Amino acid sequence: MAHAPASITKLFGTRLPIIQAGMVWVSGGKLAAAASNAGALGLIGAGSMKPDLLKHHIEKAKSLTSKTSVPFGINIPLLYSAAEEQIKVALDAGVRIFFTSAGSPKKLTPFLKSHGCTVVHVTSTPDLAKKCEDAGCDAVVAEGFEAGGHNGRDEITTLVLIPQVVDAVKIPVIAAGGIGDGRAIAACMALGAAGVQIGTRFAATVESSAHANFKQAITEAKPDSTFLMMKQLVPVRLLKNQFFDEIRAMEERGASKEEINAHLGKGRAKAGMLDGDLANGELEIGQICSAVRDVPTCAELVTRLEKEYAAAVNHLQPKL
Repeated sequence: MAHAPASITKLFGTRLPIIQAGMVWVSGGKLAAAASNAGALGLIGAGSMKPDLLKHHIEKAKSLTSKTSVPFGINIPLLYSAAEEQIKVALDAGVRIFFTSAGSPKKLTPFLKSHGCTVVHVTSTPDLAKKCEDAGCDAVVAEGFEAGGHNGRDEITTLVLIPQVVDAVKIPVIAAGGIGDGRAIAACMALGAAGVQIGTRFAATVESSAHANFKQAITEAKPDSTFLMMKQLVPVRLLKNQFFDEIRAMEERGASKEEINAHLGKGRAKAGMLDGDLANGELEIGQICSAVRDVPTCAELVTRLEKEYAAAVNHLQPKL
């Protein structure tokens, strides 16, 4: 990937234009450090962390990166009440790369920029991408609804979304949603993306915090194993299990938003993704899980992605 877009590698100080997504209960300091050491940009997923735990994972990532110049960042969903406190903890610890999501990019981008930070916001539509640019973001993640976890309500797929966002903004566009190998990276680059963000494939790595049961479930997934659910609350792509069936039955009988929220309760994602309860847990994962068949180290995965990307680019050399 020697000819990777300089706009992304220069922006983050990485060797490769690959971002390991900041996923709840999965992306701790160990995973972020391993991804960054391999040449990507590792992100700590702060959405499932109280400020003290976030501080612990930042220190862990610092201790595990191979040299002081290896960068890593934080993903912070703005809808959580602790978001501002999390940002303060990260700033105090010296973090200067922030990926924000699930909220208005106007909320904290000016504050972060005033502290010399690089700010990227996750978007699911071209219109929101333009708002991110107007708010001062340095780049946007354009995420198709193939992605795992919380998704946009418009259900725009990655193939359709990326070129429209590229046309809508002048800042770099990072493609996300359904990217699991080097062929998909090449495809996103062909659509005009300057880089890619990968979640599910990194969730099933040795350094991921995901429970071994969850990692195994990912490797055994089939093409129809995920579905976008709970659209009355916040749309989320889930791996099918007993909890999924219960939510689907509730939605099919017309259960209210309040009923669904009550059944969801608290701690469902932790139970499934971190603690390994495959029946009752909320298993957030992307559609590409059906193509994941092993659990490599981050270094092995990134090397594989580079080789697959090179092969895909070479395959496209003949002109139309």
